[in-house]
Amino acid sequence: MSKPKIRFKGYEEDWEQRKLSKVAKYRNGKAHENSIAENGKYIVVNSKFVSTDGRVRKFSNEQIEPLYKGEIAFVLSDVPNGRAIARTFLVDKDGKYTLNQRIAGITPYENTDSYFLHILMNRNRYFLKFDDGNKQTNLSVNDVTNFEEKYPSYEEQYKIGQCFSNLDHLITLHQRKCEETKKLKKYMLQKMFPQNRKRVPEIRFAGFTDDWEQRKLGDLTTYRNGTGHEEKQSDVGKYELVNLNSISIDGGLKPSGKFIDEETETLIKDDLVMVLSDVGHGDLLGRVAIIPENNRFVLNQRVALLRNNGFADTKYLFSYINAHQRYFKLQGAGSSQLNISRGSVENFEVLLPKRDEQKQIGECFSNLDHLITLHQRKYEELQKIKKFMLQNMFI
Repeated sequence: MSKPKIRFKGYEEDWEQRKLSKVAKYRNGKAHENSIAENGKYIVVNSKFVSTDGRVRKFSNEQIEPLYKGEIAFVLSDVPNGRAIARTFLVDKDGKYTLNQRIAGITPYENTDSYFLHILMNRNRYFLKFDDGNKQTNLSVNDVTNFEEKYPSYEEQYKIGQCFSNLDHLITLHQRKCEETKKLKKYMLQKMFPQNRKRVPEIRFAGFTDDWEQRKLGDLTTYRNGTGHEEKQSDVGKYELVNLNSISIDGGLKPSGKFIDEETETLIKDDLVMVLSDVGHGDLLGRVAIIPENNRFVLNQRVALLRNNGFADTKYLFSYINAHQRYFKLQGAGSSQLNISRGSVENFEVLLPKRDEQKQIGECFSNLDHLITLHQRKYEELQKIKKFMLQNMFI
């Protein structure tokens, strides 16, 4: 096949087979170990920099092997089954980067579009075949320069490159927005709840000045343990089970994939469900999620129900509990698996402002969670679109 499934209008010619040596110039990077500086002028482009999309950086005050705008940095070496091998980075600016050893510099020739080649080479199946899963992969000059693929005209390459450039920009934008909103939420959780035995937080909504009151979670909610449904659960059914896999690290309710058909007691809208068991570091221990609707979910064992008694705003309780996970981790008993008891949950002390202030705080964090979910979902959708386009716009 010499044509892709999806093409821009007006292009019908077959794509031509070419080796990399015919479309770009190859050079090796150089060692920077003796020139690393904490706050150097130049970013050292190494495998960690490329594989983390520039988030992990080292610096140098010497530009030992300069990289120029439009060039491609290409990872030559990685551990078995590594995620860095054959990753590419497209240089966006002159005078900013210097190329480390075990990274190749690829300079596209005049009739080769940089972004097209960057997308074409990135983790290409040709290069991944050199990774046998047993020993470190080291791509040679010949391995790279003999890379052979099909290329359209420069004009079509440019259009394809621009298409993926726009997609990557949107993906990065939503990823960054998601990370920024998570950071904002973390900051607000620290500032909008009282710290260090104080009775008022650092940040409050206008018009609220009263001290907060201390109440036990057992006074604010009715506790019930879930029960075992292992013998009657299946992959389809009328009611979805809420089990240990249902609650995410950020308090989201995830599909468990397990169902039952018969049940006398279902969960209701705005019930809180809490993780009672966790392995490892116990990061999920005490996490709560909110049930979104009536008569759809059933509680499984090792998850607790906390039904609001009407003394507190549900969204406020959700945010407050998830902001104080240190308490539940300290209460966890066990070695390989951590467990928290009913007593530990009911004795958890909650600081409560007046109901109106609770409601505003709860809505504030609910809106932040909505934004995080929105950007995360958009990021994932764009990743799927990009994957589809990669499969259909190249041969």
